[in-house]
Amino acid sequence: MEKSPDAFRTISEVADELDLPQHVLRFWETRFQQIKPMKRGGGRRYYRPEDVDLLKGIRHLLYDHGYTIKGVQKLLKANGNKFVAAIASGDLATVEALAASSNEEPAPPKVGLAEEDQIVGRPKAPASRRFFSFGGSSDEAEISIGKTSVSKEDRALLQEALYDLLECKRLLDQVR
Repeated sequence: MEKSPDAFRTISEVADELDLPQHVLRFWETRFQQIKPMKRGGGRRYYRPEDVDLLKGIRHLLYDHGYTIKGVQKLLKANGNKFVAAIASGDLATVEALAASSNEEPAPPKVGLAEEDQIVGRPKAPASRRFFSFGGSSDEAEISIGKTSVSKEDRALLQEALYDLLECKRLLDQVR
């Protein structure tokens, strides 16, 4: 039996639909104030259809376009929830209309070309790369560290990972 498109979804249903672990959705609730699932007794989360659309947009920007959490937060603040949800659905007319209405200047937003602090690396790594391209050939300028060299892209990825780890440490220290 399938649910209506307007029905509320549990966290497990949303996690399955987005192909994400449930803990990622809970983490995103701490980072994006716009994600507000309804909570019932015992803390069980129920996501509205518009919450699911917003989560799809956030996932699309983070995983497919290579945005950082901070970059997506800026997009949400500047353009609103409907804008990010429209990006995931691929509705360019809605994206442009929402961007024009949120800005005084009707310039379309640059989703693929973001500021440096909004995007890290390429959207998807080539199949030949495992994680970082240490010692690999690259057209970009490289920074030498000892016997290995690190490209600017990999350095940005490392800095982002360091920031995330420090943020996790801060959260763990608060709990202790």
